Amino acid sequence: MTLVAPQIRTSRKPRTVVGTSGALRRRPRLATVLTGAGMALVPWMVVLAKTLPQTTEVSNWSTAWIGLDALLAAGLTGTGVLMKREDPRASQLAAATAALLVMDAWFDVTTAAASDLPTALTLALAAELPMAVACGVVALRKP
Repeated sequence: MTLVAPQIRTSRKPRTVVGTSGALRRRPRLATVLTGAGMALVPWMVVLAKTLPQTTEVSNWSTAWIGLDALLAAGLTGTGVLMKREDPRASQLAAATAALLVMDAWFDVTTAAASDLPTALTLALAAELPMAVACGVVALRKP
């Protein structure tokens, strides 16, 4: 939380556990693991940028897109239902759905053929990204 809100300080001490030998050791913190995983992706992205082909044929193209749209339908519908019930879990589902909407817009635009690019950009700017912002607002609401 310190990176997002530096004024917030916690006084929690690191958790320790007793190992099989009886000695105390620190339990790896999830934050450290996640930070390390994110940092490890940077050199991997460089490798991918240098080695992936510019074009490729995909065998399960329709399955991938239908699966993503199914996740979006479930996320949007579920968020709406939970909001109507005033269920605090709506914010978590809205956050996940916002991320999926941004990802959908990104892949729609970046994978569009030149002739389909105007449509992909229009949908991204007029539908997917505004819905992502709306979901983000829901995600940030206090229950």
